[in-house]
Amino acid sequence: MSNVLQPHEGAIRSDIYLPADPSKVLWGRLPCATDAAVLTVAPGTEVTIDTISHEGILEDQGRDPRRYFEGHEVLDDAVELAASSYDRGDGGPHVVTGPIHVEGARPGDLLRMRVVETLQRVPYGVISNRHGRGALPEEYPASGETVSIFASSDGEWGSLPTAGRNLRFPLNPFLGIMGVAVNGDTRPHSVPPGPHGGNIDINLLTVGSALYLPVQVEGALAYVGDPHFAQGDGEVALTAMEASLRATIGFDVIPAVEAVEAFGELAGPLAETAEFLIPTGMNADLDIAMQDCVRAAIALLQARWGVDAAHAYAYLSAATDFNISQVVDLVKGVHARVRKSDFEF
Repeated sequence: MSNVLQPHEGAIRSDIYLPADPSKVLWGRLPCATDAAVLTVAPGTEVTIDTISHEGILEDQGRDPRRYFEGHEVLDDAVELAASSYDRGDGGPHVVTGPIHVEGARPGDLLRMRVVETLQRVPYGVISNRHGRGALPEEYPASGETVSIFASSDGEWGSLPTAGRNLRFPLNPFLGIMGVAVNGDTRPHSVPPGPHGGNIDINLLTVGSALYLPVQVEGALAYVGDPHFAQGDGEVALTAMEASLRATIGFDVIPAVEAVEAFGELAGPLAETAEFLIPTGMNADLDIAMQDCVRAAIALLQARWGVDAAHAYAYLSAATDFNISQVVDLVKGVHARVRKSDFEF
């Protein structure tokens, strides 16, 4: 039996399924207000969505995944997209599936995207260093050419063959891109994240987590992409273990009044796991991204638990980890892990 999840085949959790064929994806750009939805759902709906990794379909890899991954079974939708006439122009590398119109979502509301399930569509992925945008752009790639390293998966562990041995690491699949459409008629580049979410690359967004995003346009026009099998905080080489996922996402609308009561005025993405609330800060300057994340965390503690700013600042210094989400997406990201149990008294 094949361990590859081809379009429309294998486990599909939800009754509503969104494949990643060329008519239902954007490549290199993210949705804006003038984009037509490829699917409309009611709040509370779960949708099973196929995503395609950009690794193996890009021009600098030949835009021919069957040749690039010779000897391995390749996803038909990746082949179809690579062989299509789709011109991503000056956009980024990422393929995003959507957008999805969520009924009743209006500007001022929050869209909650719940990660219900992630399934590995292939048993392999790729980690690349290119474009001079890793953490050490003056040093790597040493040759100046794209370096793409193949990694295999046994479902739970990733493996990098090198020097007669395998470097092993645990897998934690998540979607690097989860977002809502921006206002206006210009599609954002897929690389830098922002208030719309997009390429936030927060590796805590695994099964059981949720992402809250301020809605900018009617229906939210949500999308997902940039699937990973694993990523360390920082994502220092530019990409992590990039590999296609089939994800089931639940979509909920939190009305503006309830959103403010629960979280305060959110300026950007907020993640949540069973253990943590995770405010974010994003800026091209990592110092400013850190400052913005601290401000967002203080505001969260004030709004949700009524903690005054001075005590919130002190608590964060004593008890909260601030992690670098990524330093490679033009706009750098920091996220804080605020332990919810500390406030259950």
